[in-house]
Amino acid sequence: MSAGPKIFLTRELPPDSMAILRRHSQLTYNQDDRVLDKQELIDGLKDADGLLCLLNDTIDADVINANPNLRVISNFAVGFNNIDVNAATARKLPITNTPGVLTETTADMAFALLMAAARRVAEGDRFVRTRGWNGWGPLQFLGCEVTGATLGLVGLGRIGKSMIQRAKGFEMPVVYWNRTRMSEKEESALGVTYKSLDDVMTHSDFVSVHVALNDETHHLIGAEQISRMKPTGILINTSRGPVVDESALVEALKSRSIGGAGLDVYENEPLLEPELYDLPTAVLAPHLGSATLQTRTKMGNMAAENCLAACDGKRPPNLVNPEVWD
Repeated sequence: MSAGPKIFLTRELPPDSMAILRRHSQLTYNQDDRVLDKQELIDGLKDADGLLCLLNDTIDADVINANPNLRVISNFAVGFNNIDVNAATARKLPITNTPGVLTETTADMAFALLMAAARRVAEGDRFVRTRGWNGWGPLQFLGCEVTGATLGLVGLGRIGKSMIQRAKGFEMPVVYWNRTRMSEKEESALGVTYKSLDDVMTHSDFVSVHVALNDETHHLIGAEQISRMKPTGILINTSRGPVVDESALVEALKSRSIGGAGLDVYENEPLLEPELYDLPTAVLAPHLGSATLQTRTKMGNMAAENCLAACDGKRPPNLVNPEVWD
């Protein structure tokens, strides 16, 4: 085993990232392809200097305080709602994340879901696999146009801005809502129009959600917002599941008051609202937003470097709670 800090990793990362950790630390890790429970997390980081965890690991105050010698929590994700930031900050324990590297990949996924839902790709695939397809027909699986349709963005961070670039290729007018409105100069440069959240929901053919999860955005898209969508409107969510009220979405899909949905995240992952599994107008992906080898390797390398830097007493590059270092 290599010299260096003791790092506990909650699940195996891509090979290049594992090589960095093995080379520069005394690494122990969960070798089972599953999420660890609370006691397993506590036991695993018992003697660790650094914890490298994933977005589906719940790092609460009990876990954080189980090891008073822990020096850093490095999250393999952009979001960090799985970590009790307040508890960590109270201990002056740095938390890090992996911003920037998954922007384009996640935007690709959001647009793939948009296209799949619009053109009923998943429905068509399932039908062909039944071996019941008898050939082309003029009314088969009629979808909706993407080119020229209005794209509404809820949230305009890195991923939202990348969606604008994809929309341009399809000549889509883009409207957006963000907690902080951009300047008119910025809006003009990007070619977007600001609207209230209600108006984005009302006037868009596709609504794509790109906000971080926090107390203010939990169920930001609820029954009232969904009810404002067009009967043909399609909701895309690649942000975090609890941003959308999943039961309200199910009711809208069941009643066909909206046209469909493309989902990569869910309110209680890996569980879904039971009826969602059987709704044909919902395209359901298993949280694939950053799932390319290249992007996951970049994320792993960044998480490893964050963890190693903090263990070495250096300010990590991607610090979520900078007040612990000031």
